[in-house]
Amino acid sequence: MSQNHGIGLLLDIVALLRDPSGGCPWDKEQTFASTVCHTIEEAYEVADAIEKNDMTLLKEELGDLLLQIVFYAQMAKEHSFFAFADITACLTDKLVRRHPHVFGNMQVMSAEEQLVVWDALKEEEQQQSQQTSTALPALSRANKLIAFLERESIDILSISKRISKMNRQATALRAALSAAGVMKEQLVEGLGDLLFTCVRLAYQLKIDPEIALRKAHNKLERCFRHL
Repeated sequence: MSQNHGIGLLLDIVALLRDPSGGCPWDKEQTFASTVCHTIEEAYEVADAIEKNDMTLLKEELGDLLLQIVFYAQMAKEHSFFAFADITACLTDKLVRRHPHVFGNMQVMSAEEQLVVWDALKEEEQQQSQQTSTALPALSRANKLIAFLERESIDILSISKRISKMNRQATALRAALSAAGVMKEQLVEGLGDLLFTCVRLAYQLKIDPEIALRKAHNKLERCFRHL
């Protein structure tokens, strides 16, 4: 093993943990599927550290998240799918390709313009590979869809009219709840419409709905601790 604390040492350690003859029993049993839940948890712990503005904690949580990537790379290497170097090469190529204003001749004047370029290049790549991304959490997907609606000037309302729309949807949901023979699917659809409008309002207010919801969780937890 190398003696520094670089990525090479980390790759060596994870390979040793997965070694069939002398590795860790728990690490050896893990699969791609069994690791996913840990990856999601680590990503949220990174977000929590940032929300707390705790840089010491953030450093640790970023390390835990990096471990997930190295762990996937090691499992993939064992099956001859790809290696860690293939991940970094793919990422490097993507960053260069999606920043033509830095590595090419395109002119981009603002962060908003760059976002449009990034999304356009990403959509082009997905069309060429015949892939569509549906793996994002619902709030993240809603934000991306809303950003598209804003760029295309679709369903543009003032904040007051957006709140009025929320009130109408809440009234419709209340009426559905009291109606005879209402189907659960109707309630799911009505509640989904209301939630999406809430996220659309958050976008207009320049508020991240994920952060707003996390703050509501924290407030409720503080109340429980007090009680």
